[in-house]
Amino acid sequence: MWNDYYAPSTMDEALDLLSRYSANARVIAGGTDLIIELDRGVRRVGSLIDISRLSGQDGIWLDDGGWIHLGPLVTHNHIIVSRLCVERAFPLARACREVGAPQIRNRGTVAGNLITASPANDTITPLLAMGACVTLRSVRGQRVVPLAAFYAGVRRTVMAPDEIMTDIAFPALQPNQRGTFIKLGLRRAQAISVVNCAVVITLEDVLSDARITLGAVAPIVVRAPEAEAELAGQPFSMEVIGRAARLAQHAATPIDDVRSSAAYRRNMVAVLVRRALTQLMHGAERADWQDAPALLWSAGAEEQSPSLPLSPSPPLPLSPAPIMLTVNGRKYSVEGAHDKTLLRLLREDCGLIGSKEGCAEGECGACTVIMDDKAVMACLVPAPRAHGAVITTIEGVNQMATAPINGLHPLQQAFIDEGAVQCGYCTPGFIMSGAALLQEHPHPTSVQIKESLSGNLCRCTGYYKILSAFEKVAARATEQMPAEERN
Repeated sequence: MWNDYYAPSTMDEALDLLSRYSANARVIAGGTDLIIELDRGVRRVGSLIDISRLSGQDGIWLDDGGWIHLGPLVTHNHIIVSRLCVERAFPLARACREVGAPQIRNRGTVAGNLITASPANDTITPLLAMGACVTLRSVRGQRVVPLAAFYAGVRRTVMAPDEIMTDIAFPALQPNQRGTFIKLGLRRAQAISVVNCAVVITLEDVLSDARITLGAVAPIVVRAPEAEAELAGQPFSMEVIGRAARLAQHAATPIDDVRSSAAYRRNMVAVLVRRALTQLMHGAERADWQDAPALLWSAGAEEQSPSLPLSPSPPLPLSPAPIMLTVNGRKYSVEGAHDKTLLRLLREDCGLIGSKEGCAEGECGACTVIMDDKAVMACLVPAPRAHGAVITTIEGVNQMATAPINGLHPLQQAFIDEGAVQCGYCTPGFIMSGAALLQEHPHPTSVQIKESLSGNLCRCTGYYKILSAFEKVAARATEQMPAEERN
């Protein structure tokens, strides 16, 4: 899928590489979109420049001027667990919770979501509503571009080929401001938006300001100026909300596609805007927010994995050197796998065939593994990214259990006891997601269990037996707790 894989150790090195190879290179961090494009032949590159382990690039902070900054390696799950973002950038936090599934959110970055430039991408809508800007940097210097001026069309931006997005910044919501994000998809998880919307309001005695943005209804994410003008200076009421919701439809120029008709999208614009404004009027936008999400992280997940080997400056491709990794406690040295995915490396070079390829695009979860204490879709991870990493696959999942049962992870035994396996193809992915959940939340709630499985698909069981197996393990763990802790 690519020829050379570079691993710069600093942002300056990354920029220098991109300057020299920009015509035939792409920067990769999460890679959850790029790997699919390369695999399908939609995009062709000669070189990948991996910035995913650059130190200090995954920070979230508030500056003295009241602006929140996101580094280029901030993932969707980083946003979800950021108290700063949940409290003062709630529309973005809610949007990140809607992206993909936990395994995708562990790899996918907010910067990557912006750069992909699909009008259906979930994080663009709230960031546009909050007045975000992005910093683009190259060896020629850097420039700050308002997000409103960043997009030139469907999947097109104003970024030059030699630029990297190094910062995303936006004003933190003030005490008199509230906002939310609502998404309509064809299913509850792992779904592209049919329509999404973000609303941010400033409330004095009346609505002194309102910003409404709409996704998946035009070639780029758009604002709804007529609806915003209708709200300005008005008291909050259902009558005002109804008028604004209808006017928001005027900003939509949707198309018919496989997910929806244009007419349905236009109608749903009014529905979603009305729902968002009604929630904000009643202060109910956080009513269903869960403070303990299933991230599928375990202890140590926040620590970066060991750095890729450094080459003399300028950095050389990694391809001449073997990929060194630890899988299920065993060290491997793999040569000739630099143009593969991690899934192919595990199956073809390590002989670990328990991880399955179901969809090759991060939809089914059959390839879920634990990499450096986070669950990921192995089909979307470039094999060189695993250099120096510690990985657990289904063959070693019992090592994640504090008290294996008959040599099995308790969840494996529960799958047997509850009859949660039919054809078995998807089972390794479910077990790996569950093992990660049980390390993160030893006594998971039903909501956490379902969220942890949102990235795993099964064609046979109807899921009821799978849920029963999870609940059995959770119940057993609760029974083993000291009585005082249960209360």
